Amino acid sequence: MDRIGELFSTEKGDIDVKTEVIAGITTFLATMYIIIANPFILSEAGMPFSGVLVATVIVSAFSSIMMGIYAKNPIVLAPGMGLNAFFTYAVVLGMGVPWETALGAVFWSGIIFLILSVLKIRTMIVKAIPKQIRYGVAAGIGLFITFIGFMNAGFIIDNPDTLVSMAKLNPAIITFLFGLMITAILVVKRIRGALIMGITITTILSIPLGRLWGDATVLTYKGLVQMPDFSLLLSLDLLGSLKLAMLPVIFAFLFTDMFDSLSTFVGVAEAGDLLDEDGEPHNVSKSLQIDALSTTISGLFGTSAGTSYIESATGIEEGGKTGLTAVVAGLLFLPFIFFSPLLSVVPSIATAPALILVGAFMMKPVLKIDWGNLEDSIPAFLALILIPLTYSITQGIIWGFLSWTVIKIATGKMKEIPWMLYIIDAFAVLALIV
Repeated sequence: MDRIGELFSTEKGDIDVKTEVIAGITTFLATMYIIIANPFILSEAGMPFSGVLVATVIVSAFSSIMMGIYAKNPIVLAPGMGLNAFFTYAVVLGMGVPWETALGAVFWSGIIFLILSVLKIRTMIVKAIPKQIRYGVAAGIGLFITFIGFMNAGFIIDNPDTLVSMAKLNPAIITFLFGLMITAILVVKRIRGALIMGITITTILSIPLGRLWGDATVLTYKGLVQMPDFSLLLSLDLLGSLKLAMLPVIFAFLFTDMFDSLSTFVGVAEAGDLLDEDGEPHNVSKSLQIDALSTTISGLFGTSAGTSYIESATGIEEGGKTGLTAVVAGLLFLPFIFFSPLLSVVPSIATAPALILVGAFMMKPVLKIDWGNLEDSIPAFLALILIPLTYSITQGIIWGFLSWTVIKIATGKMKEIPWMLYIIDAFAVLALIV
């Protein structure tokens, strides 16, 4: 047991292997949707669905396992939602860039990431983020996760008049609400594996939908095995992506990924209390190196950039505190190179309750915000509220940074602004323009 602790933990002594395994399974169940969702989005850019699926599995598994072994953090990595949409709709379809060239741009942005991480420039950036904004970002990510959960369940829907509204009750939503209440009760009773049990129970409750009651079948079985497609391996255009016209694209990938990954990593670490004695995230430098490596290999295997996942908070809430959680989750990705059709068995209304409750858990840092000090609390609040309202972690942290700087300058407290934050602000403005 001591040996396991040394391998996966930054602290000396034994670790609770059972808790870490349960946490890893929980995180995987919360993130496994990416195995199907990522190919759906990237296939619209003309990429083969089956090839992207295999690339997604490999990048997710390798990156998560390396995060657990090298950085010893319970954070899972996978191709990022939002980053894949940017790849498809903004770069390939919007700018007319061939997907092979776009993959090359992802690779080069990862190389730049890796250099910045090895030189510890990204670590300096993390340490320049004001604590109050960290608290706001952590809570904002919690609201974001909850919003995603309600949308996945179909409980929150589009509304042309009010942007969003609650859907009318139907058998699927009623099943989701039963699952949410059952999961909440299990969590309140502090039953180990509550989130996994909630996902399992809600999945079972979904079986009658479309069969015994309701119009739509939610739980479906689409087969067992699908042979892997490695056609996208090394299909990137390295030289074409280095043309002068591609530099803005590389820049866009670089800074969209940077702000997304930094804010997610800091927010999850803050909410999960994965901090060292100085209040900084555990092994921040090594973690960011793995994050950069994930982006680099994404281009090589044939998918959009890999990044840290906010759903890692589900496993952390189950008690996962070490790299073993990430390794377990990473290993669970691997069988789905062959068994991806089985993912259809777990419907989105079954994982939604876990996401919603994790959002509640992540609200704890709100208590650390100094609400009586408006020059600190206003930027923290902007970061908190703009993450869910803009549906973008990046936008929340950018406006948190910029408002913090402007307010400090306006109140004559420029000495409280780290020099690195000025550089971050400059790139934030540039990212907004791009």
